[in-house]
Amino acid sequence: MTTRTDSDHDFLASARRTLDLEQQALAALAARLDASFEHACRLILACHGRVVVTGIGKSGHIARKLAATLASTGTPAFFVHAGEASHGDLGMVVESDLVLALSNSGETAEITALLPLFKRLGTRLIAMTGHSGSTLARHADAHLDVSVEREACPLDLAPTSSTTASLALGDALAIALLEARDFSPEEFALSHPGGTLGKRLLLKVADLMHTGAELPLVNHGTSLRDALIEMTRKGHGFTCIVDAEGRLSGIYTDGDLRRTIDHHGDVRRLTIDEVMTFGGLTIEADTLAAEAIRVMEQHRVTTLVVVDTEQRPQGILKMHDLLRSGIV
Repeated sequence: MTTRTDSDHDFLASARRTLDLEQQALAALAARLDASFEHACRLILACHGRVVVTGIGKSGHIARKLAATLASTGTPAFFVHAGEASHGDLGMVVESDLVLALSNSGETAEITALLPLFKRLGTRLIAMTGHSGSTLARHADAHLDVSVEREACPLDLAPTSSTTASLALGDALAIALLEARDFSPEEFALSHPGGTLGKRLLLKVADLMHTGAELPLVNHGTSLRDALIEMTRKGHGFTCIVDAEGRLSGIYTDGDLRRTIDHHGDVRRLTIDEVMTFGGLTIEADTLAAEAIRVMEQHRVTTLVVVDTEQRPQGILKMHDLLRSGIV
């Protein structure tokens, strides 16, 4: 094999040619979509079990990704390696399941060997191949045509355009099913609880706020001295001020203290009513933490008072809590 030096090869031209060929393959795939795709979607929606996605080689890698995408978007699915299926893993498949088999040639021996077993089990079969007349396509209940005019590989050998087409059609299938099921962001988050996506969609203010003895709180008429003691004791850099019914009237912060000293000099005789900031930004406990971030960023603050429907303080939420949760 002859190895060229860096100066002998136009890497950018090669990359653009590859992307152009794969883009052409996807355009042709989109134009070719027909009732077979709709039939495949309806078969999956009618399935009372799981979608068992199988393949081998490069198609196996695409199949594994497709199974993961289906499972995370509302369609119960898992991947079975076609080579392992005939050595015991086929025991995972039951009659109520549906098999989605990927093979560009449609003649992959490890998959075609399973066809009689699928028939015996009574499972429905969707084939995704590049050859509509292949063995796999002919025995399937629905066939998804992912044929390409040529691979991006200049030798027309390495699976490139064909795997791109299979990957894209798999995504199209998953999203079509997601939309048909009216799959919600909350349902999506339930399958992603450990990641940032899940945290943004599941984590609420109530999960992060400081409550009870951690909540800095003083009543109207409290001396500024006692209010400062409360702020120091709770260590959050501010305190809430409430009326006789326990409703939030305003807040007093470390920044307010600096302004108080500038304007009043001797602060020993002041009450909190004379120097407090009326109002204050609030949020409710059942609000998503992601929304709390938006409010903080919009108003350029680092703390929110958490209130109930009667505007009674229930806790406080700090930007530090959001950062520590990993949601930001």
